[in-house]
Amino acid sequence: MEEFFKHFYDSPYGGGDGSDDDDGFGSGEAQSLGSGFIISDDGYVLTNHHVVKDADEIVVKLTDRRELVAKLIGSDARTDIALLKLDANHLPSVHIGSPQELQVGEWVLAIGSPFGFEQSVTAGIVSAKGRNLPGGNYVPFIQTDVAINPGNSGGPLFNMKGEVVGINSQIYSRTGGFMGLSFSIPMDVAMNIVDQIKDHGKADHGWLGVQIQDVTRELAESFGMKKPQGALVSKVMPNSPAEKAALQIGDIIIEFNGHSIDKSSDLPPLVGMTPINETGTLKLLRQGDEKTVTFKIGLLPEQDKQIALADEKAKPINKLGIRVAELTSEQRDNLELSHGGVLVQEVGNGPGKEAGIMRGDVILRIQNKVVNSLHDFDKIIEGLPTGKSIAVLIQRRGNPAFLALKIDK
Repeated sequence: MEEFFKHFYDSPYGGGDGSDDDDGFGSGEAQSLGSGFIISDDGYVLTNHHVVKDADEIVVKLTDRRELVAKLIGSDARTDIALLKLDANHLPSVHIGSPQELQVGEWVLAIGSPFGFEQSVTAGIVSAKGRNLPGGNYVPFIQTDVAINPGNSGGPLFNMKGEVVGINSQIYSRTGGFMGLSFSIPMDVAMNIVDQIKDHGKADHGWLGVQIQDVTRELAESFGMKKPQGALVSKVMPNSPAEKAALQIGDIIIEFNGHSIDKSSDLPPLVGMTPINETGTLKLLRQGDEKTVTFKIGLLPEQDKQIALADEKAKPINKLGIRVAELTSEQRDNLELSHGGVLVQEVGNGPGKEAGIMRGDVILRIQNKVVNSLHDFDKIIEGLPTGKSIAVLIQRRGNPAFLALKIDK
Protein backbone atom coordinates (compact mmCIF):
# COMPACT_ATOMS: atom_id res chain seq x y z
CA MET A 1 0.00 0.00 0.00
CA GLU A 2 2.69 2.52 1.00
CA GLU A 3 4.21 2.75 -2.50
CA PHE A 4 0.90 4.04 -3.87
CA PHE A 5 0.76 7.03 -1.51
CA LYS A 6 2.48 9.90 -3.30
CA HIS A 7 3.63 13.33 -2.27
CA PHE A 8 2.76 15.54 -5.21
CA TYR A 9 5.40 17.98 -6.34
CA ASP A 10 8.38 17.78 -8.77
CA SER A 11 6.13 18.52 -11.73
CA PRO A 12 7.45 17.48 -15.16
CA TYR A 13 5.92 20.74 -16.39
CA GLY A 14 7.16 24.08 -15.08
CA GLY A 15 8.91 22.68 -11.99
CA GLY A 16 11.71 21.01 -13.89
CA ASP A 17 12.26 23.36 -16.79
CA GLY A 18 13.09 26.53 -14.88
CA SER A 19 10.43 28.57 -16.71
CA ASP A 20 9.21 31.88 -15.35
CA ASP A 21 5.69 30.54 -15.11
CA ASP A 22 6.48 28.19 -12.23
CA ASP A 23 4.29 28.99 -9.25
CA GLY A 24 5.63 27.74 -5.93
CA PHE A 25 8.96 26.82 -4.47
CA GLY A 26 12.15 26.10 -6.37
CA SER A 27 14.87 23.94 -4.79
CA GLY A 28 18.40 23.46 -6.06
CA GLU A 29 19.61 23.34 -9.67
CA ALA A 30 16.71 21.19 -10.83
CA GLN A 31 13.75 23.14 -9.52
CA SER A 32 10.84 21.40 -7.84
CA LEU A 33 7.32 22.71 -7.78
CA GLY A 34 4.97 23.12 -4.86
CA SER A 35 2.29 25.37 -3.42
CA GLY A 36 1.79 27.22 -0.17
CA PHE A 37 -0.19 30.00 1.50
CA ILE A 38 0.39 33.04 3.70
CA ILE A 39 -0.92 32.61 7.24
CA SER A 40 -0.09 36.09 8.60
CA ASP A 41 0.37 39.53 7.09
CA ASP A 42 3.96 39.74 8.35
CA GLY A 43 5.06 37.07 5.87
CA TYR A 44 4.76 33.63 7.46
CA VAL A 45 4.07 30.97 4.79
CA LEU A 46 2.95 27.40 5.31
CA THR A 47 3.79 24.51 2.98
CA ASN A 48 4.86 20.85 3.12
CA HIS A 49 8.16 19.62 4.53
CA HIS A 50 8.72 17.44 1.46
CA VAL A 51 8.43 20.47 -0.85
CA VAL A 52 11.36 22.33 0.74
CA LYS A 53 13.39 19.37 2.00
CA ASP A 54 17.12 19.70 1.10
CA ALA A 55 16.48 22.98 -0.76
CA ASP A 56 19.44 25.32 -1.25
CA GLU A 57 17.14 28.23 -2.01
CA ILE A 58 13.39 28.67 -1.64
CA VAL A 59 11.66 31.21 -3.88
CA VAL A 60 8.02 32.12 -3.33
CA LYS A 61 6.05 33.59 -6.21
CA LEU A 62 3.06 35.65 -5.12
CA THR A 63 -0.17 36.17 -7.02
CA ASP A 64 0.95 39.70 -7.94
CA ARG A 65 3.99 38.15 -9.73
CA ARG A 66 6.51 39.23 -7.10
CA GLU A 67 9.19 36.64 -6.38
CA LEU A 68 10.69 36.66 -2.89
CA VAL A 69 13.39 34.50 -1.36
CA ALA A 70 12.00 32.77 1.73
CA LYS A 71 13.79 31.76 4.91
CA LEU A 72 13.05 28.30 6.30
CA ILE A 73 12.11 28.85 9.94
CA GLY A 74 11.65 25.14 10.61
CA SER A 75 10.01 21.97 9.38
CA ASP A 76 8.71 18.69 10.75
CA ALA A 77 9.01 15.50 8.71
CA ARG A 78 6.57 13.50 10.84
CA THR A 79 3.64 15.80 10.06
CA ASP A 80 5.04 17.06 6.72
CA ILE A 81 4.79 20.72 7.78
CA ALA A 82 7.25 23.52 6.91
CA LEU A 83 7.14 27.15 8.06
CA LEU A 84 8.73 29.84 5.86
CA LYS A 85 9.22 33.58 6.42
CA LEU A 86 9.18 36.31 3.78
CA ASP A 87 10.81 39.69 4.36
CA ALA A 88 7.58 41.59 3.68
CA ASN A 89 4.66 43.16 5.51
CA HIS A 90 0.97 43.91 4.93
CA LEU A 91 0.54 40.74 2.87
CA PRO A 92 -2.91 39.25 2.26
CA SER A 93 -3.34 36.19 4.46
CA VAL A 94 -5.84 33.36 4.76
CA HIS A 95 -8.42 32.84 7.49
CA ILE A 96 -7.87 29.63 9.49
CA GLY A 97 -10.94 27.44 9.98
CA SER A 98 -11.72 24.49 12.24
CA PRO A 99 -11.32 21.03 10.68
CA GLN A 100 -13.25 19.65 13.65
CA GLU A 101 -16.39 21.30 12.27
CA LEU A 102 -15.99 19.68 8.84
CA GLN A 103 -18.65 17.13 7.98
CA VAL A 104 -18.27 14.15 5.67
CA GLY A 105 -20.02 15.11 2.42
CA GLU A 106 -19.28 18.83 2.85
CA TRP A 107 -17.92 20.68 -0.20
CA VAL A 108 -14.29 21.83 -0.13
CA LEU A 109 -11.96 23.63 -2.56
CA ALA A 110 -8.23 23.31 -3.25
CA ILE A 111 -6.00 25.97 -4.78
CA GLY A 112 -2.56 25.20 -6.18
CA SER A 113 -0.44 24.90 -9.30
CA PRO A 114 -0.93 21.41 -10.72
CA PHE A 115 1.62 20.77 -13.49
CA GLY A 116 2.57 24.46 -13.29
CA PHE A 117 -0.90 25.82 -14.07
CA GLU A 118 -1.04 28.71 -11.63
CA GLN A 119 -3.91 29.38 -9.22
CA SER A 120 -5.95 26.37 -10.30
CA VAL A 121 -9.07 25.74 -8.23
CA THR A 122 -10.59 22.27 -7.90
CA ALA A 123 -13.62 21.22 -5.89
CA GLY A 124 -14.93 18.08 -4.23
CA ILE A 125 -16.35 16.75 -0.99
CA VAL A 126 -14.92 15.48 2.28
CA SER A 127 -14.81 11.71 1.88
CA ALA A 128 -13.64 10.82 5.40
CA LYS A 129 -11.87 12.25 8.44
CA GLY A 130 -9.17 10.87 10.70
CA ARG A 131 -7.52 8.71 8.04
CA ASN A 132 -4.26 7.03 9.06
CA LEU A 133 -1.74 6.56 6.25
CA PRO A 134 1.55 4.63 6.07
CA GLY A 135 4.28 6.75 7.62
CA GLY A 136 1.75 9.30 8.87
CA ASN A 137 0.68 7.98 12.25
CA TYR A 138 0.70 11.43 13.86
CA VAL A 139 -1.67 13.03 11.35
CA PRO A 140 -5.43 12.29 11.21
CA PHE A 141 -5.72 13.11 7.51
CA ILE A 142 -8.79 14.64 5.86
CA GLN A 143 -9.68 12.50 2.84
CA THR A 144 -11.37 14.23 -0.11
CA ASP A 145 -12.14 13.59 -3.75
CA VAL A 146 -10.81 17.02 -4.76
CA ALA A 147 -8.67 16.70 -7.90
CA ILE A 148 -5.06 16.99 -6.73
CA ASN A 149 -2.00 16.55 -8.96
CA PRO A 150 1.78 17.24 -8.96
CA GLY A 151 2.34 20.87 -8.00
CA ASN A 152 -0.51 20.96 -5.45
CA SER A 153 1.68 20.01 -2.48
CA GLY A 154 1.42 22.47 0.38
CA GLY A 155 -1.61 24.25 -1.06
CA PRO A 156 -4.67 25.16 1.01
CA LEU A 157 -7.92 23.23 1.35
CA PHE A 158 -10.85 25.64 1.89
CA ASN A 159 -14.30 25.09 3.36
CA MET A 160 -17.30 26.89 1.90
CA LYS A 161 -16.77 29.83 4.28
CA GLY A 162 -13.45 30.55 2.58
CA GLU A 163 -11.46 29.33 5.59
CA VAL A 164 -8.41 27.07 5.27
CA VAL A 165 -9.09 23.75 7.00
CA GLY A 166 -6.23 21.65 5.62
CA ILE A 167 -2.94 21.46 3.71
CA ASN A 168 -2.93 19.23 0.64
CA SER A 169 -0.22 16.66 1.20
CA GLN A 170 -0.68 13.24 -0.40
CA ILE A 171 -2.63 11.26 -2.98
CA TYR A 172 -3.25 7.57 -3.49
CA SER A 173 -2.21 6.74 -7.03
CA ARG A 174 -1.10 3.83 -9.19
CA THR A 175 -0.15 6.21 -12.01
CA GLY A 176 1.29 9.24 -10.19
CA GLY A 177 -1.80 11.31 -11.07
CA PHE A 178 -5.16 11.94 -9.44
CA MET A 179 -7.37 8.90 -8.84
CA GLY A 180 -10.08 10.35 -6.58
CA LEU A 181 -8.24 9.91 -3.26
CA SER A 182 -6.55 13.02 -1.82
CA PHE A 183 -5.33 13.60 1.72
CA SER A 184 -4.88 16.86 3.61
CA ILE A 185 -3.27 17.70 6.96
CA PRO A 186 -5.86 19.27 9.31
CA MET A 187 -5.10 22.90 10.21
CA ASP A 188 -5.31 22.30 13.96
CA VAL A 189 -2.40 19.86 13.62
CA ALA A 190 -0.55 22.28 11.33
CA MET A 191 -0.96 25.29 13.63
CA ASN A 192 0.21 23.26 16.62
CA ILE A 193 3.43 22.56 14.69
CA VAL A 194 3.68 26.23 13.62
CA ASP A 195 3.47 27.40 17.24
CA GLN A 196 6.19 24.94 18.30
CA ILE A 197 8.48 25.96 15.43
CA LYS A 198 8.02 29.65 16.24
CA ASP A 199 8.77 29.05 19.92
CA HIS A 200 11.55 26.44 19.72
CA GLY A 201 12.63 26.19 16.08
CA LYS A 202 11.37 22.60 15.88
CA ALA A 203 8.41 20.41 16.78
CA ASP A 204 8.35 17.72 19.47
CA HIS A 205 5.85 14.88 19.55
CA GLY A 206 4.39 13.15 22.56
CA TRP A 207 5.19 9.48 23.12
CA LEU A 208 3.49 6.71 25.06
CA GLY A 209 5.78 3.87 23.99
CA VAL A 210 3.48 1.13 22.76
CA GLN A 211 2.82 -0.57 19.46
CA ILE A 212 -0.87 -0.97 18.83
CA GLN A 213 -3.34 -2.47 16.37
CA ASP A 214 -7.07 -2.54 15.71
CA VAL A 215 -9.34 -4.94 17.55
CA THR A 216 -11.04 -7.12 14.94
CA ARG A 217 -14.31 -8.94 15.49
CA GLU A 218 -12.43 -12.19 16.03
CA LEU A 219 -9.97 -10.62 18.49
CA ALA A 220 -12.84 -8.95 20.35
CA GLU A 221 -14.40 -12.39 20.78
CA SER A 222 -11.11 -13.85 22.02
CA PHE A 223 -10.78 -11.06 24.61
CA GLY A 224 -14.40 -11.43 25.73
CA MET A 225 -15.49 -8.01 24.41
CA LYS A 226 -19.05 -7.24 23.36
CA LYS A 227 -17.89 -5.29 20.29
CA PRO A 228 -14.58 -4.46 18.55
CA GLN A 229 -13.15 -1.14 19.73
CA GLY A 230 -10.00 0.46 21.05
CA ALA A 231 -6.26 0.14 20.48
CA LEU A 232 -4.81 -3.27 21.33
CA VAL A 233 -1.31 -3.12 22.84
CA SER A 234 0.98 -5.62 21.09
CA LYS A 235 4.29 -4.32 22.50
CA VAL A 236 5.45 -2.13 25.37
CA MET A 237 8.75 -0.35 24.68
CA PRO A 238 11.49 -0.61 27.34
CA ASN A 239 12.09 2.53 29.43
CA SER A 240 8.98 4.13 27.94
CA PRO A 241 6.18 6.05 29.68
CA ALA A 242 3.97 3.00 29.04
CA GLU A 243 6.40 0.68 30.84
CA LYS A 244 6.65 3.10 33.77
CA ALA A 245 2.85 3.17 33.92
CA ALA A 246 2.82 -0.67 34.00
CA LEU A 247 0.90 -1.10 30.74
CA GLN A 248 0.79 -4.72 29.59
CA ILE A 249 0.69 -6.57 26.30
CA GLY A 250 -2.95 -7.38 25.63
CA ASP A 251 -4.31 -4.20 27.23
CA ILE A 252 -6.97 -2.50 25.11
CA ILE A 253 -6.92 1.31 25.30
CA ILE A 254 -10.44 2.68 24.92
CA GLU A 255 -9.98 6.30 26.04
CA PHE A 256 -7.19 8.92 26.19
CA ASN A 257 -7.64 12.14 28.18
CA GLY A 258 -11.40 11.86 27.82
CA HIS A 259 -11.28 11.17 24.05
CA SER A 260 -12.85 7.88 23.01
CA ILE A 261 -10.54 5.52 21.07
CA ASP A 262 -12.62 3.61 18.55
CA LYS A 263 -9.78 2.59 16.19
CA SER A 264 -6.08 2.20 16.92
CA SER A 265 -5.35 5.09 14.52
CA ASP A 266 -7.24 7.46 16.85
CA LEU A 267 -4.56 7.22 19.55
CA PRO A 268 -1.22 8.37 17.98
CA PRO A 269 -2.41 11.85 16.88
CA LEU A 270 -3.87 12.52 20.33
CA VAL A 271 -0.70 11.45 22.12
CA GLY A 272 1.58 13.10 19.54
CA MET A 273 -0.05 16.52 19.92
CA THR A 274 0.03 16.45 23.74
CA PRO A 275 2.82 18.59 25.29
CA ILE A 276 5.87 16.73 26.60
CA ASN A 277 5.82 15.97 30.38
CA GLU A 278 2.08 16.65 30.62
CA THR A 279 0.07 14.03 32.50
CA GLY A 280 -2.06 11.74 30.34
CA THR A 281 -4.89 9.48 31.44
CA LEU A 282 -5.76 6.19 29.78
CA LYS A 283 -8.88 4.12 30.24
CA LEU A 284 -8.25 0.51 29.25
CA LEU A 285 -9.57 -3.03 29.38
CA ARG A 286 -7.30 -5.65 30.95
CA GLN A 287 -8.59 -9.22 30.79
CA GLY A 288 -12.15 -7.95 30.89
CA ASP A 289 -11.69 -5.43 33.70
CA GLU A 290 -11.75 -1.67 33.13
CA LYS A 291 -8.79 0.25 34.56
CA THR A 292 -7.59 3.87 34.58
CA VAL A 293 -3.86 4.55 34.21
CA THR A 294 -2.00 7.88 34.39
CA PHE A 295 1.40 8.53 32.84
CA LYS A 296 3.70 11.41 31.92
CA ILE A 297 3.95 12.13 28.16
CA GLY A 298 7.42 11.32 26.86
CA LEU A 299 9.39 12.65 23.88
CA LEU A 300 9.08 10.55 20.72
CA PRO A 301 12.49 8.94 19.95
CA GLU A 302 13.94 7.89 16.60
CA GLN A 303 12.59 4.89 14.71
CA ASP A 304 13.67 1.38 15.67
CA LYS A 305 16.24 -0.39 13.51
CA GLN A 306 15.44 -3.16 11.05
CA ILE A 307 15.78 -6.88 11.95
CA ALA A 308 16.73 -9.97 9.98
CA LEU A 309 15.98 -13.65 10.55
CA ALA A 310 18.06 -16.71 9.69
CA ASP A 311 16.90 -20.27 8.97
CA GLU A 312 16.91 -22.93 11.69
CA LYS A 313 15.89 -26.58 11.91
CA ALA A 314 12.14 -26.67 12.50
CA LYS A 315 9.64 -28.86 14.35
CA PRO A 316 7.18 -30.91 12.26
CA ILE A 317 3.86 -29.38 11.20
CA ASN A 318 1.31 -29.41 14.04
CA LYS A 319 -2.43 -28.85 14.45
CA LEU A 320 -1.98 -25.18 13.50
CA GLY A 321 -0.39 -26.22 10.19
CA ILE A 322 2.94 -24.48 10.87
CA ARG A 323 6.54 -25.53 11.53
CA VAL A 324 8.37 -23.67 14.30
CA ALA A 325 11.95 -23.59 15.63
CA GLU A 326 13.86 -22.30 18.62
CA LEU A 327 15.50 -18.89 18.13
CA THR A 328 19.29 -18.70 18.07
CA SER A 329 21.10 -16.21 20.29
CA GLU A 330 22.00 -14.17 17.19
CA GLN A 331 18.37 -14.05 16.11
CA ARG A 332 17.36 -12.92 19.60
CA ASP A 333 19.90 -10.11 19.46
CA ASN A 334 18.58 -8.97 16.06
CA LEU A 335 15.01 -9.11 17.33
CA GLU A 336 15.89 -7.47 20.66
CA LEU A 337 14.25 -10.39 22.47
CA SER A 338 15.81 -11.40 25.78
CA HIS A 339 13.72 -14.54 26.08
CA GLY A 340 10.66 -16.33 24.74
CA GLY A 341 9.24 -16.88 21.29
CA VAL A 342 9.50 -19.48 18.56
CA LEU A 343 10.31 -18.87 14.89
CA VAL A 344 7.80 -19.87 12.17
CA GLN A 345 9.72 -21.77 9.46
CA GLU A 346 6.92 -23.08 7.28
CA VAL A 347 3.19 -22.41 6.93
CA GLY A 348 0.98 -25.08 5.43
CA ASN A 349 -2.79 -25.29 5.07
CA GLY A 350 -4.56 -24.91 8.37
CA PRO A 351 -5.67 -22.46 11.08
CA GLY A 352 -2.28 -20.69 11.16
CA LYS A 353 -2.37 -19.82 7.47
CA GLU A 354 -6.01 -18.74 7.67
CA ALA A 355 -5.14 -16.44 10.60
CA GLY A 356 -2.39 -14.78 8.57
CA ILE A 357 0.71 -16.31 10.20
CA MET A 358 3.69 -16.13 7.81
CA ARG A 359 7.14 -17.65 7.51
CA GLY A 360 9.60 -15.55 9.55
CA ASP A 361 7.03 -14.58 12.19
CA VAL A 362 7.99 -15.06 15.83
CA ILE A 363 5.15 -16.37 18.01
CA LEU A 364 5.31 -14.74 21.44
CA ARG A 365 1.97 -15.55 23.04
CA ILE A 366 -1.00 -17.82 22.45
CA GLN A 367 -4.29 -17.27 24.31
CA ASN A 368 -2.45 -14.82 26.62
CA LYS A 369 0.09 -17.51 27.57
CA VAL A 370 3.77 -16.68 27.03
CA VAL A 371 5.61 -19.00 24.63
CA ASN A 372 9.09 -19.36 26.13
CA SER A 373 10.20 -22.45 24.21
CA LEU A 374 9.18 -25.19 21.80
CA HIS A 375 8.03 -27.21 24.80
CA ASP A 376 5.71 -24.37 25.86
CA PHE A 377 4.44 -24.01 22.30
CA ASP A 378 3.58 -27.72 22.01
CA LYS A 379 1.90 -27.76 25.42
CA ILE A 380 -0.18 -24.64 24.74
CA ILE A 381 -1.47 -25.66 21.31
CA GLU A 382 -2.44 -29.12 22.49
CA GLY A 383 -4.82 -27.55 24.99
CA LEU A 384 -6.39 -25.03 22.61
CA PRO A 385 -10.20 -25.11 22.34
CA THR A 386 -11.95 -25.72 19.02
CA GLY A 387 -14.54 -23.50 17.38
CA LYS A 388 -13.42 -20.42 19.33
CA SER A 389 -11.31 -17.39 18.35
CA ILE A 390 -7.86 -17.44 19.94
CA ALA A 391 -5.53 -14.43 20.16
CA VAL A 392 -1.95 -15.07 18.99
CA LEU A 393 0.77 -12.44 19.47
CA ILE A 394 3.43 -12.52 16.75
CA GLN A 395 6.38 -10.31 15.84
CA ARG A 396 6.92 -9.60 12.13
CA ARG A 397 9.86 -7.54 10.82
CA GLY A 398 10.30 -6.04 14.27
CA ASN A 399 6.63 -5.14 14.72
CA PRO A 400 4.36 -7.08 17.08
CA ALA A 401 0.74 -7.80 16.14
CA PHE A 402 -2.16 -9.87 17.40
CA LEU A 403 -3.82 -12.35 15.05
CA ALA A 404 -7.03 -14.29 15.67
CA LEU A 405 -7.09 -17.96 14.72
CA LYS A 406 -9.79 -20.58 15.08
CA ILE A 407 -9.34 -24.35 15.14
CA ASP A 408 -12.25 -26.08 13.45
CA LYS A 409 -14.17 -28.68 15.40
